[in-house]
Amino acid sequence: MKIGLGSDHNAFEMKRELLAYIKEKGYEVKDYGCYSSDEVDYPNIAFHVANGVLEEEVDRGILCCGTGIGMAVAANKVPGIRAAQVHDTYSAERAQLSNNAQIITMGSKVIGIDVAKKIVDEYLSVTFEGGNSGRKIEQIMEKESEYSK
Repeated sequence: MKIGLGSDHNAFEMKRELLAYIKEKGYEVKDYGCYSSDEVDYPNIAFHVANGVLEEEVDRGILCCGTGIGMAVAANKVPGIRAAQVHDTYSAERAQLSNNAQIITMGSKVIGIDVAKKIVDEYLSVTFEGGNSGRKIEQIMEKESEYSK
C-alpha cells in the first residue's frame, strides 16, 4: 500500500516522524509537503493529497495540521474524497470500516506522536467491507454527484 502524507507548518514535525514510522512499517510513502516549519497554508497540501488518492498515485492519505479540522474540511472539498478527522484508534478504525475514508486527518496540537502512530497503525490495518455501510456511502456519493452537475 502506498500512503500519501501531508501537513502544514504546525504539524511538520509530526509528519516528519510519521513519514519515517510508516516507511519503517514497510509502506511506500509519497510526501506532499510541507517540507519545513516555515508557515504555509494547508488547503493546497490537502488538495494535492486528495488528488493523489483520486488519481491513484497513493492508496490512502494522512494529513496533519494543528487540529486536523482544516485539513479535513479542505480535503472534503475535492469531489469523491472522504476525509475523516480522527484523534483515537477507534475513530481511525471506524473511518475506514464504516466510512471508507481514503484520508484521515490529525491535529499535532491535540495529540502526541505516540497516539498518532497508534492511529496510523489502526487505520492502515483495516479495509472497508461494505455491507450496510456501503449503502450509506453510496447515498453520500450520489448526493455529492448532484452538486457537481
